[in-house]
Amino acid sequence: MHGPPLVGWLLVVLCAASGAYCLVRMRGEPPGAGRRGAGAEALMGWGTAVMAVPSAVLDPRPWGPPAFAVVFGVAAVRALLLPVRGGAGWSGHHLHHAIGALAMVYMALVMTAGTTGGHEHAGAMTRERMAAGVPLLTGALLAYFAVYVVRCGLRLVPLTDGGADRGADRGARPVSWSRRPELWHACRLSMAIGMFAMLLAL
Repeated sequence: MHGPPLVGWLLVVLCAASGAYCLVRMRGEPPGAGRRGAGAEALMGWGTAVMAVPSAVLDPRPWGPPAFAVVFGVAAVRALLLPVRGGAGWSGHHLHHAIGALAMVYMALVMTAGTTGGHEHAGAMTRERMAAGVPLLTGALLAYFAVYVVRCGLRLVPLTDGGADRGADRGARPVSWSRRPELWHACRLSMAIGMFAMLLAL
């Protein structure tokens, strides 16, 4: 993260917590689409957390950006191919995972383009090196994640009025905290905010 350190650390905490929650949820899911989706969300959360670490503490260049590009490139291909191979077709979540992974690849390529042979310590020079990328593509990704944040926020509102507990009031088995729908939506909302902030820093 090549922005204000406080913003970087807040993103690290937010995305790492989201990734940890997704790992817990993944362990509780039976094998299938639910577990794969939770795993994809966990990878996105931890990847965003590592990318958001302020460069004064951790500068992953030159090895980090290519590694990010490969890992998330594979994740994007997997998100697109698994539904087709399984005969289920693409869903909104599959496409969102693919777009998120491709956005991570894009940011990694921007970091790779900014890599130089030397190591300058001036923050202004670092930001100039990192201010790369395709403005139109960056703008399109920013617009996508902004809309996704608003959409997740609207979905989260009705879930916080006790609706998730109504089943328990009727004598149904209480839902485990790791499977509560409002936490799942909050996790996706947090990671979308993290992606938006990372793209905004390009």
